[in-house]
Amino acid sequence: MSLRTSSRSGRRWLAALAVPVLLAGLLAVPAQAGPPTPVAMTLTSANPVDNTPHAKDGDAKAFAEIGSTVYVGGGFTSVKAAGAASWTTRNYLFAYDKGTGALKTAFAPRLDGAVHALAVSPDGKLIVGGAFKTVNGVERRNLVQLDPNTGATITSWVGRSDGGLVRRTVVSGDKLYIAGAFTWVNGTAHSLLARLDVRTGAIDPTFQIDASVARTSQQLVWGLDVTPDGNTLVAVGNFTKVNGLDRNQVVLVEGLKGTPKVADWSTQRYVAPCTISGFPFYARDVDFSDDGSYFVIAADGGRSAGAYCDTIARFETATRGRAIDGTWVNDTGHDSVTSIEAADNVVYVGGHFRWLNNANGDDSAGAGAINRYGLGALDPINGMPLVWNPTRSGAPAGTTAWGPIVWELWRGSAGLYAGFDSDGLGNEYHGRMGLFPLAGGRTVPATNAPAAASGYLYLGTGDGKTAKVPFNGTALGTPATSSQPNLTAAGAAFSIGDRLYWSRTNAAAPQGSYLQVSTFTGGTVGAPWVSSGFNDWYKPSTMSGAFYLDGRMYYTKAGTNKLFYRYLEPDGSIIGCTEFTLPSTGTGLNWANVRGMAWVNGKLVYGFTDGALRAVPFDGTAVDGAAAVVIATSRTPIGSSTRSALLLSPRGAPPLKWTSPTLFFATS
Repeated sequence: MSLRTSSRSGRRWLAALAVPVLLAGLLAVPAQAGPPTPVAMTLTSANPVDNTPHAKDGDAKAFAEIGSTVYVGGGFTSVKAAGAASWTTRNYLFAYDKGTGALKTAFAPRLDGAVHALAVSPDGKLIVGGAFKTVNGVERRNLVQLDPNTGATITSWVGRSDGGLVRRTVVSGDKLYIAGAFTWVNGTAHSLLARLDVRTGAIDPTFQIDASVARTSQQLVWGLDVTPDGNTLVAVGNFTKVNGLDRNQVVLVEGLKGTPKVADWSTQRYVAPCTISGFPFYARDVDFSDDGSYFVIAADGGRSAGAYCDTIARFETATRGRAIDGTWVNDTGHDSVTSIEAADNVVYVGGHFRWLNNANGDDSAGAGAINRYGLGALDPINGMPLVWNPTRSGAPAGTTAWGPIVWELWRGSAGLYAGFDSDGLGNEYHGRMGLFPLAGGRTVPATNAPAAASGYLYLGTGDGKTAKVPFNGTALGTPATSSQPNLTAAGAAFSIGDRLYWSRTNAAAPQGSYLQVSTFTGGTVGAPWVSSGFNDWYKPSTMSGAFYLDGRMYYTKAGTNKLFYRYLEPDGSIIGCTEFTLPSTGTGLNWANVRGMAWVNGKLVYGFTDGALRAVPFDGTAVDGAAAVVIATSRTPIGSSTRSALLLSPRGAPPLKWTSPTLFFATS
C-alpha cells in the first residue's frame, strides 16, 4: 500500500477551525529586513475537478490520502458521488476513490461527533481527531486510529484525548503532534499540545510544552504545523502563556529533535483585541512553507490599530527576538481569513473575504482592492494576489450559497483540496468540498529586475526618443540615439524581466496617467497596454523615478525627500495598496531631487536635478547617502556663460543631462 499524507513530511493534517464572520483592516507595515527574492510559483487550476463527491449539511474540515483513496472528515451527515441522485448516510467521515470519485462503501466507521483532523501513520493507518466520544459503538474520546479499508478501530493503538477536542494532528517522522482544547492525553496532564509515538499512540514524555491561559473564553490551540525537517513547531490559538512565558496567540517551539523548548520568538501583532468582541482570539490558522523557511498566519477579528486582524501575514522561521513584525501583511479590509496553505511557492487563503490588498477599505473596496470572493493565491515574497480567482460561487438554488468559513485548504497529491460550509466553488455546484487540480494549472516564473552586471541605460530625451548608453556598473560608454515611437508621454520607467513598466500621461485615465506595460526585446519598446484595471486608483505620473526589485516598486516624488515603495505583482501587474518609506541615512542624497532610477548589480543608479548620474549601494533595507558616488556629470554647451562639469565618460561624447524620470536599465 502506498502512503500519501501530504506534499512534504511534517505538514499538518487538516482541521480548520470555525469562526463566525469578521471584519478588519490594517496598515500593512513590513519588518525591516531585506525582502525575499522572487521564486517560481506553481498554481493549480482555478477550475475544480468535476468528480469529487458532495457532502450535505455541516461542513468538510479535513482531508487525507492513502494510495488511491481520499478520506474526508467534517460535520456533515450525508454524502453522494458526483452525478448521483440519492444521498448516502455518512456521519462525519467517509472515503472515495481519487480517480473516479466513487464512494468507498466498505469504509464505514461510526462516530458520534465531528471529525476535525486526519493524519496517516507511516504504516498506512488513518488517525482521526475531533469532537467525538464513541467510535464504532465503543468509548474512544477525540482520538483514534482506524483501519483504512474498513474503518474498524485499531484497538492496539492507545492514543486518546481524555480532556477535550483534538483540532489538529501532524505526523513528522515517527512522531504525532496533536493540538486542541484538551488538558489530558493518555491519562497524562498535557495542556493543548502533546506528542505521541505515531505507531503505537503512546505519549512522548520528552515533549513538555503546555499552552494555557485563554485571552477570554476557552483556552485552545487552533492551528498547528511542523517544519519539514521536523525540528520546529508553530501553533496558534486562544492562549497567552506557554510554559509560563508570555506568548499571545502564537508560539514557536524549537529543538523538537532534541529537547523541545519555547523559542525566543514573539510578536506583539496578535496581542490587542480586534473590534469584534465575539471573537476571543483571531490567529486562526498557520502553515510552514515547503522548505520551512517561513510560516504564514491567517486571521479574522475585525479592525484594530497595530494588530493583524483580518489579515494574512508572513514571518521568517529563523528570526528570533521580541516584537517581531511580519515580513509582509495582506489586509482584507474587514473580512475573515480562516484557512491557509503554503505549497509550491504559493500561499493559498480561504475564508469569508471579498477582497485582498485592501488595507484602505473598511467593509468596502478601498483604493487598491482586488476582488477575491472567499479564495485567493498570494505571491510568497510580497503577499500580493496572483491571477487565480475561482471564487466560492455556483451553489444551486435551494443550497447554501455562502458560508462564513473555509475550514481547510490542503495540498494533496493531485492538487489543492478545499473544505467549507457552503455548496459553490468555481461557479459550479460542489457540496462542502472540492479539488483544484495541478493539471491545467500553470507555473509563474521568477521575474525580477535585470541581474546582469553590464548592459545599457536608457534615458528619455524627448517624446518617443531615448539615449542608449552602455554601462558596466561603474562607467558609461558612448551614447547612441534610440528611437522608441511607442514610448510617448512617458514618465518614470523600470524593467521587470522582458517587460517595461512605465508611466504614461493620459487625460482619459481616472488619475490622469496609467502605469503602462510594454514588451522590451532587442532594445525596442513594444506597443503598450494598461497594466491592470485594478490600478486605476494610482497616479504613476507623480513618480520622478522608479525601479523594481524583489517584489517592490521603489519610487521618488519631486520635492519630497523620501524613497518610497509599494509592492508590485508582475503576475497581473497589480500595485500594492500601501505606501512604505525605506530608511535613509547619511547626507548627500536628497530624494526630492532624484530624476530617474535603475537598479544595476547591487547599486541604485539615479539621475539628479543637477544633471549628474550617481550610484549608491542598495540592498533593500536602507540607503546610506554618504556612500553615493558620481558616475557622470554634464555641462552646458561650450561657449555658454554658465558651466557645470564635463561628462566624465566617455571623452568627446555629447553631453547628457540625467534629469529625465524616464531612466531604466536593460541588457539589450
